[in-house]
Amino acid sequence: MKMLVNVRIPNESFNEHLRQGTTGPTIQRILDDLKPESAYFTEIKGYRGLVMVVEVSSPDRVPSIAEPWFIQFNAECEFRIAMTPEELGNAGLEELTAKWA
Repeated sequence: MKMLVNVRIPNESFNEHLRQGTTGPTIQRILDDLKPESAYFTEIKGYRGLVMVVEVSSPDRVPSIAEPWFIQFNAECEFRIAMTPEELGNAGLEELTAKWA
């Protein structure tokens, strides 16, 4: 299944990597390991951030996605399951509505 991963990096952690000249290589090493379908750098709540789309075959993959960001950047990670329109169409919304409405 696909997951959206939001990574929020504290400014001081990122700045320390910048001062040491390790920002680019560290980020590249993490992305090479995770192999996200896509990755976009952005601002998240006033901090440097990254939004990735990753394929997750099982929940035990989540730590391997989060830990590099936690360890290297003291980052916060949020995970959201993502569905395509086709997957949403296969979710049985009509049946669920009939059952629970």
